[in-house]
Amino acid sequence: MSKLVRVLGLCLAAASNLLAATHAEKIDALLAAYHKQRYFNGSALVAEKGQVILRKGYGLANMEWDVPNAPDTKFRLGSITKQFTSMVVMQLVSEGKIKLDEKITSYLPGYRKDTGDKVTVRHLLTHTSGIPSYTGLPGFFQKVSRDPYAVDAFVKEYTSGDLEFEPGSKFAYDNSGYFLLGAMIEKVTGKSYADAVKERVFDPLGMKDSGYDRFDTVLPKRASGYTLTPNGYVNAPYLDMSIPYAAGSLYSTVEDLYKWDRALYGDKLLSADLKKTMFTPMLQNYAFGWTVGPLKLDDQKTEIATIGHNGGINGFNTLEIRIPDTQDLVVLLDNTSRGDKLDATARGIIDILRDVEAPAPKASLVDEVMKNSGPALARVRELKAKSPDAYDFSEPEINRLGYTLLGRGRIADAIDVFRFNAEENPKWWNVYDSLAEAYAEHGDRELAIANYKKSLELNPKNDNGAERLKRLEAPAQPKPDAATLDKYLGTYELRHGFDITFTREGDKLFSQATGQPKFEMAADSPTEFHPLAFRARIVFATDGSSLTLYQGGGEITAKRVAGK
Repeated sequence: MSKLVRVLGLCLAAASNLLAATHAEKIDALLAAYHKQRYFNGSALVAEKGQVILRKGYGLANMEWDVPNAPDTKFRLGSITKQFTSMVVMQLVSEGKIKLDEKITSYLPGYRKDTGDKVTVRHLLTHTSGIPSYTGLPGFFQKVSRDPYAVDAFVKEYTSGDLEFEPGSKFAYDNSGYFLLGAMIEKVTGKSYADAVKERVFDPLGMKDSGYDRFDTVLPKRASGYTLTPNGYVNAPYLDMSIPYAAGSLYSTVEDLYKWDRALYGDKLLSADLKKTMFTPMLQNYAFGWTVGPLKLDDQKTEIATIGHNGGINGFNTLEIRIPDTQDLVVLLDNTSRGDKLDATARGIIDILRDVEAPAPKASLVDEVMKNSGPALARVRELKAKSPDAYDFSEPEINRLGYTLLGRGRIADAIDVFRFNAEENPKWWNVYDSLAEAYAEHGDRELAIANYKKSLELNPKNDNGAERLKRLEAPAQPKPDAATLDKYLGTYELRHGFDITFTREGDKLFSQATGQPKFEMAADSPTEFHPLAFRARIVFATDGSSLTLYQGGGEITAKRVAGK
C-alpha cells in the first residue's frame, strides 16, 4: 500500500469519526431538549453503522433517592418482551418441537378445543388469532393486575375467550396470544418461561443485565416507574409481573439491547432462513414480535426501512428501532410513562443520522391544559392565539388531550376537543373515529354513527370503526318496555370493590361500572343487552336478581346487592 493510499485512508476514517461525533453531539442536545420538556426521562443508546455513538442516561432512575439513569440502568421492557418470546418459539421450530401452522391445542392440550383447534402458532405470533386480549377487559388493571396468577389458571380464566373474528382474517394486537406462547414454551421445554429465555438468548449473548422482572427480587440498578400528573410525578400503580408474562415481563438495559441487535445480524441464535420468516411482515406490517415497515422522516420526503417495536407497562415506555440497511439502532427506555413522545424523539434522532433537520420539541398541550379544570377547548384556543409556536398543536397531541379528558370523565370537554381536532384536520380519518367514540360514550348514537361513517370514508381499513359502527346500527329488537327495564335497575357486584350500576332515563338503560363513565345499553332481547361504546354482552336473570357479563372471552356472574 502506497503512502498516499494510507494517508487517504486515515483522512477518510478521521472524517467519518468527526461526522459521528457531530451526530452524537446533536443527538445528545436533542435528547436533553426532550428531557427538559419532561418528554423523556430514561436511558438512550444510538448506534451508527453498527458502532455506538451515544449511550447515556437522562434524569433520575429513582426520584426518592436522586439516583440518576445510566446506560446500565435496568428498565421494564413491556411489549419489547414479545420479540424474545418470538425468538424462543422460532428456536423450538428449528428443533422440530413446534410447527408454525400447527393448532395450539397440540401444545396446550388443556385449552378449549372449539377455538384452540382453529388457532395456529403463526396466528398467535402475528396477532391474527381472534382471541380477545385480556388487557382490554373492563376494570382489568384496576381489579386484577395486582394479584399473582399461575400460568395455567390465568390461561383458563383470561386468555380462552370466544374468537372475535376468524383466525388469520384480521389483525388485532393481542397480549393473550403472547401469553399463550409463553405457556407453550413451558409445556414444550419443561422449563419456566424465564429460564427458557435466559438459557436460550440472554446467556449465549452475555446479556447479564436482562431477565424476568419480579417484584420480590433485589435487582441492582433497577429503575422505578413513575407517571407524570399535572401536580408532578407520582409512583406508577403496582403490577404483579405474572400478569404481563411472555407478553411484557422482561427487563433489560440499553447496552444489553445493543448486544441483542448485533446478534440478530448473525446466525448464533437462529438460522438465516428462519430469521427471514421471523422478520416477514403479515397484516398491518406485523411480523413475529416485530413491526416491519417504512419510517418517514421530518423532511416529509425521506423514507427508511425499519424493524422495531415499542412497549408500555406501568411507569415505563420503551422503543427500539433497527435500520438493517445501515445497521443503525435507536433504543429509548423511559421510566416516566411518556410513550406518547418516544416516536417523535426516535424520529428526530434518525433525522440527525440522515442529516435531516430535527424539529425541536414543543411544550405539551396536554400537560398545560390539564393543569386546571376550566373549559378545555377555551384554553386550547387561548394558547393557540397567544403562543402558536410554543406548544404542540399537532393532530396526535390534540387527540391525546381528548382521550385524557375522556379518561377523567370530562366527556363534554373531550367532545369539544375532538370536534376542534376534526375542524383543524378534516382529512385525517382518526379524528372522526375518536370523536365518534366520545359521542358513543356520551350516548349520542346518531352523531357517533355519522362520525364513524366519515372515518370509514377516509379509511375503509379502519376495522375497529367498522365493528363499532355495526354495533351502533344494529337494531335493538325487541325493545323492552319501561316495566321490564325497571326490573334490572340497581347495583351488581362483579368483584369485591368493583360494581356495575344500572339506571333508566326514559326508555333507555344505562350502565356505569366503578370508576368508569356511564354507557347507554342497547337491547338484543328482553334480557340481553350490549353497551354502545365497546364490545360486551350482559344477560339478566328475568327477575333482575343477577346478571352475567360476557366480555373478552371472560364470563362473570354478579348478584344484585342494592336496588330493587
